[in-house]
Amino acid sequence: MPTVIRRTETVTVTDKRREVARTVGWQVTSSVWSPPTDVYETEADYVVRAEIAGIEEADLEIAFENGILIISGTRPDLPERRAYHQMEIHFGKFSTAIGVPGPIDLDHSTAEYKDGFLVVRMPKVKPTDIKIEET
Repeated sequence: MPTVIRRTETVTVTDKRREVARTVGWQVTSSVWSPPTDVYETEADYVVRAEIAGIEEADLEIAFENGILIISGTRPDLPERRAYHQMEIHFGKFSTAIGVPGPIDLDHSTAEYKDGFLVVRMPKVKPTDIKIEET
């Protein structure tokens, strides 16, 4: 079932990236981590693909404001007590902010979470053919 993309409060890319950038390598220096994310475009769409396995769709939030796509949520930790020998899988709150490079049709944008990947497709707004009349 597709996830709803909604508009939210005004957030700048700089503010959101500053919050997300506190996560460095495997050493978590903040309570927020950023999932591996690909951003690319096709002829018709801008596409964002984030690797966020181990969560429920209800734990995802996708928002778009002022040309910025914000993906956030929470990946729950395991309830058992343990001593790590290696730790590379992040748990807890995550967030990423992506500046979309061009105008989109938000009403026809879709998001699908499947097999640990969130794929957001945002159709490009096609430029209107402008006819210049000669006098």
